[in-house]
Amino acid sequence: MAYPYPAQPSASAPMPPLPTAAIFGPQYCAPYPVDLAVVKKVMTISDGNFAVTDVNGNIVFKVKGSLLTLRDRRVLLDAAGNPITTLRRKIVTMHDRWEAYRGESTDSKDLIFTLKRSSLIQMKTKLDVFLANNTKEDVCDFKVKGSWFERSCIVYAGESNNIVAQMHKKHTVQSLLIGKDHFMVTIYPNVDYAFIVALIVILNEINADEKGSESGLLDEVLLGGV
Repeated sequence: MAYPYPAQPSASAPMPPLPTAAIFGPQYCAPYPVDLAVVKKVMTISDGNFAVTDVNGNIVFKVKGSLLTLRDRRVLLDAAGNPITTLRRKIVTMHDRWEAYRGESTDSKDLIFTLKRSSLIQMKTKLDVFLANNTKEDVCDFKVKGSWFERSCIVYAGESNNIVAQMHKKHTVQSLLIGKDHFMVTIYPNVDYAFIVALIVILNEINADEKGSESGLLDEVLLGGV
């Protein structure tokens, strides 16, 4: 499998060497940092579908969902349309819990990870991610911190300061003219970028719920510059 286009080196974001973190598969782990340029239509009514492409416009991932599911279910697909993971919200949970399963399954034996809020009351988003074999959930395997409103979020490995991906706002003249909202996601070397995209989908759904509208839904995600 050809890896997506690598990110440009950044002096402000050093890339510490990390062991390969293949959550969905090693084919989604590049040996170099990768940039995701996310484009969200500001004024849209959507069921939440969006695509992930490389810099040449070739689709890498697609996300599908249905208005009938009330945003409680999303499926991440590869370029051929094969399901990679099903993301499902747990109904009636205090910590806004989501579960990710392999393929289109929702069977407990196919659970990949769960995600929940670190605490009930939060000024800024703090999410804990637990891999399926971490049944005690005493210590998270990954942590998401930041503000979706400010488009500034960082994904850490466990409780450490090791960054595996970070998101930041990107302003362009084009985005203002065509009514789109841009932000970048840099994924560090050897980190499963399908996993990071899955986290972004869930984070966006949580934001959409907080806004009480469909305005938080992503429509396009492009790998590389836009």
